Amino acid sequence: MPTPKKVEKVAELSEALSRSILTIVTDYRGLTVADLQGLRAQLRPHNAELRVAKNTLTKIAARQHNMEALEPQLEGPTALVTAFDDPVQPAKIISDFVRTSRIMQIRGAMLEGALISVDQVEALASLPSKEVLIGRVVGGFSSPLYGIVGVLAAPIRSLAYVLQARVSQLGESGAETVEGEAAA
Repeated sequence: MPTPKKVEKVAELSEALSRSILTIVTDYRGLTVADLQGLRAQLRPHNAELRVAKNTLTKIAARQHNMEALEPQLEGPTALVTAFDDPVQPAKIISDFVRTSRIMQIRGAMLEGALISVDQVEALASLPSKEVLIGRVVGGFSSPLYGIVGVLAAPIRSLAYVLQARVSQLGESGAETVEGEAAA
């Protein structure tokens, strides 16, 4: 019979897995509490969490959400990184931490219900952020529009330059006429 504490822990894990876009399974063996707290602090602003979880409870929660593909990776000390919004930033943070600490290891991940490998997590981490991608798309759409506006505005601009030149020309001849009348 499961204890109420374990039932509560499974419910927490289940809720996190159901909301998560990206779930990274890592081996945290050898990291200090300070390392884990620092990593959690880096993930928090990007709406991502790092939690140390018991494998048996995680397997139960994963089965509840058809994430059985994670089960082979749930061996040994396990920490789960769950990202709820943008999967790129948490993947970057974890990849950088793995590269710099040389202690933590990524075992695998699930991205929107599909199992992805460690190499695919690295590829995800190399993508630009969501904001940069949106900016590039908007820039791609607006660039031709600026060209069209420039082409359509050119005749009006040319007409304005011609009229301004004529006004200047009339102004000079009008000034000569006024000077000539004043001299006479």
